[in-house]
Amino acid sequence: MKPMNRSLPDSSPLPSSRLPPVFFRQVETESLARKLLGVRLVTVVRGVRTSGEIVEVEAYLGRNDPACHASRGKTGRNAMMFEAAGHCYVYLIYGIYHCVNVVSDPEGVGSGVLIRAVTPMEGIETMRRRRGRADMSDVARGPGRLCQSFGITASFCGEHFATSQRIWLEPFTTYSREQIAISGRIGISAGQELPLRFFVKHSPWVSGTRR
Repeated sequence: MKPMNRSLPDSSPLPSSRLPPVFFRQVETESLARKLLGVRLVTVVRGVRTSGEIVEVEAYLGRNDPACHASRGKTGRNAMMFEAAGHCYVYLIYGIYHCVNVVSDPEGVGSGVLIRAVTPMEGIETMRRRRGRADMSDVARGPGRLCQSFGITASFCGEHFATSQRIWLEPFTTYSREQIAISGRIGISAGQELPLRFFVKHSPWVSGTRR
């Protein structure tokens, strides 16, 4: 795991299009989840840039959320969730697929927003090659497919979305409340009833149910 960057002054020289550290600190987890819809996720792996508009996310709220990795306290596996908002938390599911999250609360809390799906924008041929298939419908629809397409691995865990040279977020578009749907989270065994999944209503790239 890369060393953590704990010093993130708002005056740091950053590309003008990149979301700054203050973007991640000014809202609670559920609000951040909503704000991430319409933001562009960008990775650069071996010099190749891939990007896509975020259209589906899920919020995970710490100790009071049975589905959150941080619900039972800090461990070696989930330690990055307890870092300051804006850090990148990546974990492995089924021993195969990676999932990428934006840490969303002050240091020591333990919460995050899972990025579930994006609309592919740049590097589409690279995404197809990484996925090993030509069918665009499955390129970045679902958190595991998304990470594979974007080249996101466990080595990204510990990066900060405001300062990393490998993964960051850029403003792209904004959705009104009427354009955003809310549902229970999917693919989990506890806390499914909590309305913490947010997605763009009419996006064809959303994973799972649109109800």
